[in-house]
Amino acid sequence: QLELAESGGGLVQPGGSLTLSCVVSGYTLDYYAIGWFRQVPGEEREGVAYISNSDGTTYYAYFAKGRFTISKDNAKNTVTLQMNSLKPEDTGVYYCAGDDLPDSDPLDYRGMDYWGKGTAVTVSS
Repeated sequence: QLELAESGGGLVQPGGSLTLSCVVSGYTLDYYAIGWFRQVPGEEREGVAYISNSDGTTYYAYFAKGRFTISKDNAKNTVTLQMNSLKPEDTGVYYCAGDDLPDSDPLDYRGMDYWGKGTAVTVSS
């Protein structure tokens, strides 16, 4: 079974940066695509970024384009989400998730198979 563990969340001022890490165990990143999702209490979970296992193709939500970068290190079995120019509306719990089969919408959380426990991000002055 795939296991995922997020880290790197915290409190940051608007305009600041954070780097979230997702360490994957159980299988290598050759077999699973990884996505980052976020959720605010009372709202539906939404996709942020996604990286495929086959060729590293990346996908971003509209709000993440130009500010966030997803990348992976196969040797370390780690996927990173670099977040720059953070805004208060980026506040939420960020989850990484594993996907064993490509979906028509990689940023749809309902297509993901395994989930980490999340790491909280707060953007506030």
